[in-house]
Amino acid sequence: MTVIIAEKPSLARNISGAIGGMSKRNGYFEGGGYIVTWAFGHLFSLADVEDYSPSPDGRWRMDNLPCFPAEFRFNLRKGKDKTGNDAGVERQFEIIKSLCLREDTDTVVNAGDADREGEIIVRLCIQKAGVQNKKIMRLWLPDQTPETIRASLADMKEDREYDNLANEGFARTYIDWLYGVNLTRYATLKTGTLLRVGRVIIPIVKAIYDRDMSIKNFKSEKYFSISSKEMTNGETVELNSKLRFADTEKEKALAACAEYNAAGAKVISVKRKKDTINPGKLYSLSKLQNYLGKKYKMPMDVSLAIVQKLYEEGYLTYPRTNSEYLATAEKDKIKKIVATVANKGYDIVFKDKKTIFDDSKIESHSALTPTYKIPDPASLSEDEKKVYSAVMRRFAAVFCAKDCLCDRTEIQIQCKDEVFTLKGTVITQKGFTAYDDYDKKDKILPKLEKGDDVNINFLPTEKETSAPKHYTIETLNNYLKNPFKEEKARASEENSDDSEDYKAIFEGLELGTEATRTGIIDNARKSGYIELKKDVYYILPGGEFLIESLGRMNISMDKYKTSEMGKSLKKVFHGICTVSDSVSLAEREISEVFKPRECPPETDTDIGLYGDVVGVCPLCGEKVARTRYGYGCRGYKNGCKFNVSLSICSRVISVSNVKLLLETGKTSKIQGFISKAGKPFDAALRLEDGRPKFDF
Repeated sequence: MTVIIAEKPSLARNISGAIGGMSKRNGYFEGGGYIVTWAFGHLFSLADVEDYSPSPDGRWRMDNLPCFPAEFRFNLRKGKDKTGNDAGVERQFEIIKSLCLREDTDTVVNAGDADREGEIIVRLCIQKAGVQNKKIMRLWLPDQTPETIRASLADMKEDREYDNLANEGFARTYIDWLYGVNLTRYATLKTGTLLRVGRVIIPIVKAIYDRDMSIKNFKSEKYFSISSKEMTNGETVELNSKLRFADTEKEKALAACAEYNAAGAKVISVKRKKDTINPGKLYSLSKLQNYLGKKYKMPMDVSLAIVQKLYEEGYLTYPRTNSEYLATAEKDKIKKIVATVANKGYDIVFKDKKTIFDDSKIESHSALTPTYKIPDPASLSEDEKKVYSAVMRRFAAVFCAKDCLCDRTEIQIQCKDEVFTLKGTVITQKGFTAYDDYDKKDKILPKLEKGDDVNINFLPTEKETSAPKHYTIETLNNYLKNPFKEEKARASEENSDDSEDYKAIFEGLELGTEATRTGIIDNARKSGYIELKKDVYYILPGGEFLIESLGRMNISMDKYKTSEMGKSLKKVFHGICTVSDSVSLAEREISEVFKPRECPPETDTDIGLYGDVVGVCPLCGEKVARTRYGYGCRGYKNGCKFNVSLSICSRVISVSNVKLLLETGKTSKIQGFISKAGKPFDAALRLEDGRPKFDF
């Protein structure tokens, strides 16, 4: 008997349906030599700190941090479902265990989702069930159609062939636990506010924080540019110079205009050619989410949930893919899908091109495509139609039978030493644009020939520099996929070479993965750190407090450190290093946060713990303690307002300096204050009428 453990009940139903002739039992299906049972996603979770170092009162405390388990333990999850009832985790695991240990069971199949998370979810069930001396196989499903399930059942590999994937999954789980548990507790105990600190959530929130702060602090500058917009041969010719002049240089701008106008302008080159416009590549998950966010303002968590549902219903291939390419081994399968889609009225044919099939740009999963199973539109919700239609239309565009043809024109006009290039494109055959969005409108250039004189009248125009733009779903996603790529290059439509992006993905440089990114961003929203309005992200006060608090605590979790951990995980996946190597790297990074720092008061930034008593109030004699935003008198209930801010002029005020202030009325000279004008200065603080003042 073969026991198949599916990651979720929906997959178990699809597998049993594909096998056929199975009977429903209590917690499983049986028939035809197969038993199909299921987990509810994660049945096991890592033990908490208190399992390794018990706390007498159950409260978080500093003396059991940092916690670096010699061996990580998993416990059966305890929880409630959405209705508040017991989730049935223990009952379902006992069913899985009993089925695996049945005497007539000789093979156990891991049917977790086809990724590192799914691999370890079911592995843990098999390990915890105590399965021994039985064949362990892996069911790897690129989609959940009956045909694919049956074919995959006939071609299973031993689960040990996926050991590297499992090792990466376990390493990622351990590392995220180490960062999340240790630093969340540390930051919370320091600030007195629950701060969710994670390996990926922090650089995401920080990216939005940094962008919003740069917008907030942006100071617009006026400048002059020069341009001409005159008629030639009955048509308007617009020329915009690259020259720029400061707002105090209007006379220089006028002089430049006079020189250009005196020099005259002449057409020095006209190139016309017939060309082909290529469709966009097939969708990865994030590229699909970018499109849906931009066009429909659809949040990432909503689009992911819909793509997942369409996958589970067999209409789309595996959704959490980071590739926009198909594997060469899939050509026969794609031919069948093309034929099925063509029968639905799409004018498409199979194409074997490197821009479609490229094994070098696939890590685990190919691009998102429809399957041969096409839904009845009436069975889909409006949002489901939008998501499915986007994937189908892109598929039809890529395999469109007719090329998208156009006439391209490029005219170069010289005026003085500057050459102006005008580009125009007119589509002459729709091709893929009949199916997929194409937002470039035809641009017809004036009828000019080489040697023609062009009428000009350059004039100065006053303009202003503009602030950076807030992150959108699209621009944030693109940043997270390759945080080290210049933004201009990410935004450039001319940059069709994606080798750099795939190199970053395969090396682990991306922040988060297709499988985790949506959930992490959603957690940041639910935690009150960021908000999404339409398709634009904004930092919230809670996010500002989080990032600024981490800065005060010298906790640096930027894209560089996060990417280093991502690279170590990829090395585990490729068998270059072990799980323990990767975990040790994380432990060394975390240890730096907890390492005692002996600093003189001049440079000290240690803010102590929330609630720590630091001295006696000079106004009322009550105790002064660390608060969320500073050091305040506990006599505030009686009207005492004594307080020292946690940060003054962008400089953290340490516990040691506040103690000095309360004991002697003056601190030592503190280094690193920043004036309103942005200039650094050093000064002591002294008490004057119960208020801290600068003492130079």
